[in-house]
Amino acid sequence: MRRPRSLRTAGSLAALLALALAGCGASGDGGSGGAGPRTEGVRADRVEPLADRPPAAELPVTVDSADGRKVTVEDTRRVVPLSGGLSEIVFTLGLGERVVARDITATFAQAKKLPVVTRAHDVSAESVLSLKPSVVLAETTTGPAEALDQIRDAGVPVVVLAPAKGLDDVGPRIGAVAKALGVPKAGQALTARTEQRIAKVRASVPGRAKKPRVAFLYLRGSASVYLLGGRESGASPLLEAAGAVDAGKASGLRKDFTPITSEALAKAAPDAILVMSKGLDSVGGVDGLVKIPGVAETPAGMDRRVVSVEDGVLLNYGPRTDRVLASLVDQLYAKDAT
Repeated sequence: MRRPRSLRTAGSLAALLALALAGCGASGDGGSGGAGPRTEGVRADRVEPLADRPPAAELPVTVDSADGRKVTVEDTRRVVPLSGGLSEIVFTLGLGERVVARDITATFAQAKKLPVVTRAHDVSAESVLSLKPSVVLAETTTGPAEALDQIRDAGVPVVVLAPAKGLDDVGPRIGAVAKALGVPKAGQALTARTEQRIAKVRASVPGRAKKPRVAFLYLRGSASVYLLGGRESGASPLLEAAGAVDAGKASGLRKDFTPITSEALAKAAPDAILVMSKGLDSVGGVDGLVKIPGVAETPAGMDRRVVSVEDGVLLNYGPRTDRVLASLVDQLYAKDAT
């Protein structure tokens, strides 16, 4: 099977998420025999809007787009966010009723009935334009460029934003989306709420002399794709905020993802393994995970210590990142409370 472009270039975490959501069927329930992962802490189910009423937009507004353009937005009645993370921010700002389409990674309840116009960051210009959008929000990884140009040529403002790579990007990213939609005050309020919640979770992390080593694995059993996250995987900031060590990064892996090998896992020597929930299902749960060469020989594999978080929220670095972090902390240190 030919590997998807996003995996050959290893250029887009959101594309990996999209592939997991599009291609991973549920083929297990976490494994039988022995403890499975605790997944109740985070569910990609609903976002929590700031208020019952949408904020009033102050338009027009001209913003700097991450592609070097200046873009003027005059109308936000029909918004199309071309990634799950952007959709999450728009809905949480209270503007969900104005969203008319979604990316496949926007899995939360308020968005799941919307038509899908983007998969693995490949946008269908025809599908977008058929919905008569008044503004489109994209990321620097969204493509192809010809599709975005086609949308622009139709007279639709396209605001491009840089993807979030860590906790420090949460506030600026929320602010950038809010500014583009003419609701900067709502952006400030959401940023404050999100940062306060993240700080509260970080303060709850147990102090330990020896930090747990956690390996982030990207799994797509239906395509026989098994990858170990390295320094640029996107998981390091979350793991470090949870008081853990990114085992892939610590073992010297500089790329974002590298194929899993017994040697690489032995060098990483993780105490726990972090996975996306649908990816775990795709290999048959924990029972299937420990059958991947090298996993059973790690401390994590021997203890069947697996941390699972929903695909659509794990690496978004947005308004629900506090919930992701809380789930990591809960699952990593559950034994400390017993």
